[in-house]
Amino acid sequence: MAANLTSVVMQFLTPEVIEQIASFLGIDKAATQKAAGGAVPSLLAGLAELVETSAGTGQLSKLLSQQQIGSPLDLLRSAGPQELAETGSKMISALFGGRTVDVMAQAIGKFAGIGEGGGKPLLSMLGPIVLGALGQQQRLAGLDVNGLASLLRSQKDQFVKAIPSGLAEQLGASGLIDRFAGASDRARTTASQTISPTYNRVAAQWPYWLAALVVVAGLAWFVTNRQSEQSVAETPAATRPATGTVGMAPANTTVDGVNLASNLNSSIDTLKSTLPGITDPATAQSALPKINGVTAQLDDINGRAAKLSPEGRTALVKLIVVAIPSINQMCDKVIATPGVGPVAKPAIDDLRAKLDALARV
Repeated sequence: MAANLTSVVMQFLTPEVIEQIASFLGIDKAATQKAAGGAVPSLLAGLAELVETSAGTGQLSKLLSQQQIGSPLDLLRSAGPQELAETGSKMISALFGGRTVDVMAQAIGKFAGIGEGGGKPLLSMLGPIVLGALGQQQRLAGLDVNGLASLLRSQKDQFVKAIPSGLAEQLGASGLIDRFAGASDRARTTASQTISPTYNRVAAQWPYWLAALVVVAGLAWFVTNRQSEQSVAETPAATRPATGTVGMAPANTTVDGVNLASNLNSSIDTLKSTLPGITDPATAQSALPKINGVTAQLDDINGRAAKLSPEGRTALVKLIVVAIPSINQMCDKVIATPGVGPVAKPAIDDLRAKLDALARV
C-alpha cells in the first residue's frame, strides 16, 4: 500500500523542528504547528497539480535532485534557518509562481493567526522540508520521477481533504481550492467552498461547483497546457457553459449584447496557441499583434464588466483565475527565452496588467 504522503511529511516536522521554525519566525510553537498542519497538505496539493504536466514533472525532478539528503534538523543545522528560508522562497516561487505563493501565505497566516508576514517565511522553510521528505520517500520506494509524480496525482484528493476546514475556506475564497481539488467530498459538506468532484475535467467541472458564497481573489500559478485534464478556460468555447452552481441557472455574463465570458475564453485560447510558439526574436515579433489584440480585448471586457451583476462578475473572475497561472508560466518562459525578452516584455507586461485587473473586477 502506498504511503500517505501527508503523513510522511508531517513525521519530519518533529517538536524540535517546529521549535526551530517558531524561534526563527518569532511566533509561538502552537501557532507554528497549526500553520504547518495546513501548509503541508496545501503544498502537496500544489505539487500534485504541478505534475499533471510533463514540464511540471521535470521541474519537480530538477529541484529534488538539488535537495540535500538528511533530516530537517540536519538541514536547519547545516544551512541555518535564514539560508533555508531564502532557498525555500526561491524554490516554491519557481514551482508555483509568486502570486500563488502570496495568496497561500496570506490564507495560512490568517488561518493560524500569524499574519501574512509569518505565512510566507513559514512556507519558505517548509518547501525544502517537503521536497526532502518526498525525495526520501522516492528513494525508499524505488520510484523514478514519473513514479513519484503518479503517486502525487493519486493522492491529490487526500491532500485537499487534509487541509483544515478553516484554511480550506480561506483558500476557497481565493480560488486555490478549485484548482487543487479532485474528487473531494468537501464540496458536499462545506457550503462556503467550491471543490470540483472531478477536478478540471472537460465538461464536468463547472456543473459541480457550489459557488454561491465564494468571493474569488486573483492568484497566479504554475501549470502549462494539460494533456488529458484541462481547466475550464482551456475547453473549447463551443462546449463549455459560462459558469453555474448546482440547481441554479448560469450567471449572466452578457453586457450590451456582448458575452464577456465567451470573449474572455476566446482571448485565453488565443494566448495558449500563440505564446508557446514564441521561440526567438522573429516569432516574438510576429506574435505581437495577437498579444496586443488580446490585451485590447481584455481591456474592453474589463470596461464592460462593471455593468455585470455580482454573480456575473464572480463567474467572470472564476474564469480568469483558473487561466492566469498557466498564462503567467507561458509568459515567464517567453521572457526567459534568449533574445526574446526585449521584444516581447513590454507587450507581456501590459497583458499581465489587464489579466490582473480582470481578476479584481
